[in-house]
Amino acid sequence: MTVPQNSPADRYASQTANLSLLPQDNDNADAHATKAVKANFITPRDPVIETANGGRLPAVPLAEAEKLNRFRDEAEHLGSRGGVHEIRKDTAYLAAAQETDDGATMDDSMSGQSTKAGAPLRTAFPSSKTHPLFPQLPLYGPPTMLRNLQSLGFQITSAFLSLAFLGTIVLGSLFTSIPPFLSYIYLLLTFRNPDARRPFYEEEKRRRKARAASARAWKRQRQWRDQGLKQNSTTGTGDARHAEQYKPTEGGKDPLICDVSYYARRVGLDVEEFKVQTEDGFIINLWHVYNPQEYSRLSSAHRDQDDPIVFPKRYLQDDSASPSQLDPPGRRKYPVLLIHGLLQSAGAYCTNDDDSLAFYLAKAGYDVFLGNNRCGFQPQHQMLKYNDPRMWNWNIRQMGVMDLAALISRVLSETGFAKLGLVCHSQGTTEAFVALAKEQRPDLGNKISVFCALAPAVYAGPLIGKMYFKFMRIISPGMFRLMFGIHAFIPFMMTMHRWLPGSLYGALGYRVFSFLFNWTDMRWERDLRDRMFQFAPVYVSAESMRWWLGRECFASQKCILATREEGRREEEEDEGEDNGVRHYFDNDKAHPSEQRGEGSDGREWRGRNAWYDEQVPPFALWVAGSDELVDGRRLLRRFERGREPHVRVVHQKIIDEYEHLDVIWAMDMIEKVGQEVKEVIWNTAPLEAKKTCRVPEGCEGQSCNGSV
Repeated sequence: MTVPQNSPADRYASQTANLSLLPQDNDNADAHATKAVKANFITPRDPVIETANGGRLPAVPLAEAEKLNRFRDEAEHLGSRGGVHEIRKDTAYLAAAQETDDGATMDDSMSGQSTKAGAPLRTAFPSSKTHPLFPQLPLYGPPTMLRNLQSLGFQITSAFLSLAFLGTIVLGSLFTSIPPFLSYIYLLLTFRNPDARRPFYEEEKRRRKARAASARAWKRQRQWRDQGLKQNSTTGTGDARHAEQYKPTEGGKDPLICDVSYYARRVGLDVEEFKVQTEDGFIINLWHVYNPQEYSRLSSAHRDQDDPIVFPKRYLQDDSASPSQLDPPGRRKYPVLLIHGLLQSAGAYCTNDDDSLAFYLAKAGYDVFLGNNRCGFQPQHQMLKYNDPRMWNWNIRQMGVMDLAALISRVLSETGFAKLGLVCHSQGTTEAFVALAKEQRPDLGNKISVFCALAPAVYAGPLIGKMYFKFMRIISPGMFRLMFGIHAFIPFMMTMHRWLPGSLYGALGYRVFSFLFNWTDMRWERDLRDRMFQFAPVYVSAESMRWWLGRECFASQKCILATREEGRREEEEDEGEDNGVRHYFDNDKAHPSEQRGEGSDGREWRGRNAWYDEQVPPFALWVAGSDELVDGRRLLRRFERGREPHVRVVHQKIIDEYEHLDVIWAMDMIEKVGQEVKEVIWNTAPLEAKKTCRVPEGCEGQSCNGSV
């Protein structure tokens, strides 16, 4: 729809109609209350529409947001548009969205695609010629009869086609399970134990016996309790020294349920849930792990969603204003926020009893919070409903810039600290690496004392070349949306989660994900494997999966913050420099840094395309050496080569035998990852925070008492 070229008020009204929650062509109170009034720029690249009733609408193209503010200024006769000019100056790719004479964007005229609110949904997606790493999201305007019919059409076609795709994956996983199954049977028939090949076989047997004894003791305890008799509580497989401090309030046979608080209670802890509102209106879940003997659950009203404002000043003025941290100095706990991976929830950190990373850090003495991304198990938005395509119009940038910021803000608000320790796995690391980049939301780095990245997902591994991933990469954006829709990505997975028994769903989930991502359970405790898959998958948007697997972004560029050409150029430079160094030692030639006229370290030259600025927090990285999904070694090489002069890597480790999920689920994860995470967080905690916090268990020595 072409913007009318008459009065400023008419232009503003027309643009408002394009961006409002409901159509503005009738005299309806709800329509007026949800009318778009202005665009708030969270970052120079992230406008959010504010409605008349104070609501937030997400994901509007930059050019459309700029026009709304410009027409509003003109209509109100402000006479000054400096703020708009500043936004345009700071936004490198806004020029690509400048309008042509016929009202379409430059990309529209070249590709036949449109970001217009009134465009048919079949063309309402960004061109593949936009920004190669973060192309602009489509604009879905207010619901009309035509848009609703088109949206329903996408839901119907994607329901069948995505189900066929999922069925193919399930059949493939079952088919590839046949050879291992036959091998297993053969070993049994030849009187050999197939499980004896597992690296932790003896430890698994010990834990199985201990867990069975614990279940029997719990059953007896319940029976005696019902009879009014006293019985010493059992500590399960946990450490005996925690027997009195952490008393389990759940036990017995594992019912395999998707409930983090239940598994926390099995180890003497508990979980309360906070509702967090992002700056673009999504309601996400934040779980707080606590010891019920030291802490009382807050009221539901206190844990409800707050205003969509991050780092409000009222929480930054006085630490004592925090209602959830009333411990005296020396007894407070330093806050740690854990973020999960792709298709998972934060429950992935809570599946291994006392060997779960979340429970281990909590019992060590940290104040542990578990952050979940938007939609998760229960998609919620302040204004949007499930069937509205705007509810699902987001990708990894919004998860990092909006979700991560909101979660960090709420944790700091509740604890009263100025910084926290951030621990992320897989996609969670991607969110943080993206959000902290100097072109995204680098000021978040000032709120993080250390960023611990487990299996960092920055560069793609060889797995991205598998047939089914390659298929999703070669199909056009239009075909991708036809197959997977413009709403949730294969929502039938969630239906299966609800319908199937926990044991069957866990077994099927493992085989499907093992087939897709080429990992095994060799280093996991097999008796807990079904539990591990109770917290996955979750609702994610088809748009976010297109960012990961479509033809435009990660799968094609092989990196989250650099194009394939940039990556290839850096590899050639590294190879050339290595050859130059060899010639320097062999033939007495000039060192490559001397040839460039730089200092001996070549810091300025190597960091000319740095992703991060001086606000970036310290990094600690644990790389799974046998990970085929992502290439962590290449990321370490980037830091070692000095391409990020502002990044200080305080810890790095390659665990050669680990696969992608072993960094959170392996039976020896606590020894190889958890203990080091605990120490790194304490070593990098601010000195002022250390003065008021209890020292985590195992960090009493001098090596854990340094300050930065």
